[in-house]
Amino acid sequence: MNRYLLLLLIFSCLACESNKSASNNIYFTGEIVNPTDEYVVLFKGSAVIDSAKLDGNNRFSFNLDSTDDGLFHFNHAPEYQYVYLEKGDTLLVRLNTQDFDESLVFSGTNEEVNNFLLELFLANEEEERLIRSEYFNFEADDFQKEIDALADSKIEALNAIKLESGLSEKAYEIAKASIDYTYYGYKEIYPFEHKRKLRENTLHEVTDDFYAYRKHIDYNNESLIYLRPYYDFMKSHFGNLSYMTCSHSCGIKGNVVNNQLHFNKHKLHVIDSLVVEKELRDNLFRNVAFNYLLKEHDAPENNKVFLDEFEKVSQNNMHIEEIENLYNGIRNIQPQNKIPAIPVVSFDGVTTTLTEISKDKKVVFYFWSATNKNHYKNIFKRVDKLEQLKKDHTFVGINIKTEPNNWEGIIKNFNLDTSTQFRTDDFEGITNQLVIYPMNKCIITEDTLIVDAFSNIYERL
Repeated sequence: MNRYLLLLLIFSCLACESNKSASNNIYFTGEIVNPTDEYVVLFKGSAVIDSAKLDGNNRFSFNLDSTDDGLFHFNHAPEYQYVYLEKGDTLLVRLNTQDFDESLVFSGTNEEVNNFLLELFLANEEEERLIRSEYFNFEADDFQKEIDALADSKIEALNAIKLESGLSEKAYEIAKASIDYTYYGYKEIYPFEHKRKLRENTLHEVTDDFYAYRKHIDYNNESLIYLRPYYDFMKSHFGNLSYMTCSHSCGIKGNVVNNQLHFNKHKLHVIDSLVVEKELRDNLFRNVAFNYLLKEHDAPENNKVFLDEFEKVSQNNMHIEEIENLYNGIRNIQPQNKIPAIPVVSFDGVTTTLTEISKDKKVVFYFWSATNKNHYKNIFKRVDKLEQLKKDHTFVGINIKTEPNNWEGIIKNFNLDTSTQFRTDDFEGITNQLVIYPMNKCIITEDTLIVDAFSNIYERL
């Protein structure tokens, strides 16, 4: 009986291999129900590999003849998801945009690893709620046991798939890394989340065994750079390392980083000391720069010191233009500067500027896009409430990334005041000049002068 099962397993694996194309081409096709865009765009890392237009049956097709095996992602605006592809693959995906991730199913060669990665993604979303609501309350030993048990169950399932389907070493590596780095990431943030949940004054000490996995971290795995659990882990890991180092040698008081400039410069140097792979280094340096410049709202002179340090440590960073634009944008929207004269179009089709709109009155500019229905519905509710509380201010909506007809339809549907609604097609320009991040941001002006360019529509104005 055992011999029979073994022969059946070998036959099944050979059958899977025989489904591979004899050529090295990769065929990736699919069908999209209720499409939200005309195109599907395929990426490998940050590079666009190809784009495919949907046909009359909402189907698309890619035929790739000169690309390496590995992790890709496909984008059907505004959604995206991973896909693992190897030479000789013929892989089909089907999805419904009204339930994008939950409806997505792969079939064909390498369907096993792709469906497994998708199931991991969905399971992790469910588990995150449990971990944040319950597990972070646990003491370190109990937390570690629960987290390790979750990881072990998934690795057991992956090993069964490998045995049954004959996954390649690279496919197995990526799937296992997706498991490992997800749970490593929870361990990196545990001391901080535990302290916050229990409202304690100090961080708990953990044993060396708690971080035993750090001995196996691969800081330079080119195949994993754009695997979300790997990259998210790296961000948490370097934050933890920098904090712990600074807490012992840089005088962090009361577990609070008082000198954000020093802390973020320190983080740059920790990354520099451990990561060699250029693209991962660049992405991690970018993350530090964006977090510091956007979230800390430090003094302009400190921002300049940070940028100088960034350019010294991260030479020829592929994101340098974006970061310099961010720095310049922040510098230009400091209090008492005039709001930039960015052109926008009114509901009646008349072009004006933000400077003109804000003349001789107090204005709160807020931002919304049709790409996120829940966001704009909540924004409109919040603005309606604020208008009753702040009757001396005019609330002006600036729409981005929305087709004109769709924009007009939303305004009519929600019965908004058309005189205070404007739109722009220049998403990049307005984002760079006004630093629109996050989308809950609002900008308060008085007679064209900026009062606060980093306010939040959900906070007290």
